[in-house]
Amino acid sequence: MKKLLVLVMVFALTLSFVGMAAAQGDSPLQGSMEDEYVMVTFVSGIEYWKPAYRGMEEAAANLGVSTRYTGATDYDINQQVTVLEQVISQQPAGILLTAINPDALVGPINRAMEAGIPVVTFDADSPNSNRYSFLATSNYEAGVKAANYLADLNDEEGNLGLITIPGQLNHEERARGFQETIANDYPNMEVVSVQDGQSDQAASARAMGSMIQANPDLVGVFTTEASTGVGAATAVEEANMVDNIDIVSFDTDPGTLDFVESGVIDATLAQGTWNMGYWGQMFLFHLKEGLLNPIENGNWQEAGINPLPDYVDTGVNLVTQDNVEFYMGE
Repeated sequence: MKKLLVLVMVFALTLSFVGMAAAQGDSPLQGSMEDEYVMVTFVSGIEYWKPAYRGMEEAAANLGVSTRYTGATDYDINQQVTVLEQVISQQPAGILLTAINPDALVGPINRAMEAGIPVVTFDADSPNSNRYSFLATSNYEAGVKAANYLADLNDEEGNLGLITIPGQLNHEERARGFQETIANDYPNMEVVSVQDGQSDQAASARAMGSMIQANPDLVGVFTTEASTGVGAATAVEEANMVDNIDIVSFDTDPGTLDFVESGVIDATLAQGTWNMGYWGQMFLFHLKEGLLNPIENGNWQEAGINPLPDYVDTGVNLVTQDNVEFYMGE
């Protein structure tokens, strides 16, 4: 989060100088509508990507350039590789990409970079590629925040549950942050059950029901993604345990927000997806227009220096009944 704040300050200063320059002539932060920047995702069109693309569009509007959204319609590695190759062949001004698989996208990303098309990744990275920067949630810190919030709700006492998606790195990091924080910081609390939600509402509801039966004294549960949260909330509501079990979920899909509004889910963690899109577009524009040079003598390309931070934590925010109205209808 500190990294993001630093970037915001840097861009704010940049814009202030540009504003003074604009009074005397053309602004360097004014591009051309002929320059098209493309966002490429997988499982395109789902709710999660919408704030990210909205952020990209708003940055593009400020810069006077155009954007386009595309992606693989399914959770299919080969399909996203094909879509990305097609985008590269169209020679866009830049590509903002979320990588379905870190290794499968290395080749296409590197070919784009070699063709002079800057690539920035967001949400899901391809760290072994030559992409410039990666903007995403610190999943471990998100787990820490969930642990602290559940501890506060329960006076730092009681048994907790965890419903997650084993085998997926982002979920494993969220789970690890949660479990380690409870184990290290709250001696009177314990994670007594960890269940696989299978990224499915029905499976998560069954997992939550089993957890309640095995642990009738459960005081709270953390679910590491939206469908697991909705499933857990459904089970808690059906068991008439809403007043006994606190739930912290993840993301801001309509089903999750409805449960937050009704009080079944106590809080959900909203990722900074708008930030990913907005600052990702800003990064791409600055690269395309040659506005970055972090070294005094020579240029960064010749020196082999990356002018951008390798990773930017775009943060998470707690959504509760107090502020859920601001997230409804996004």
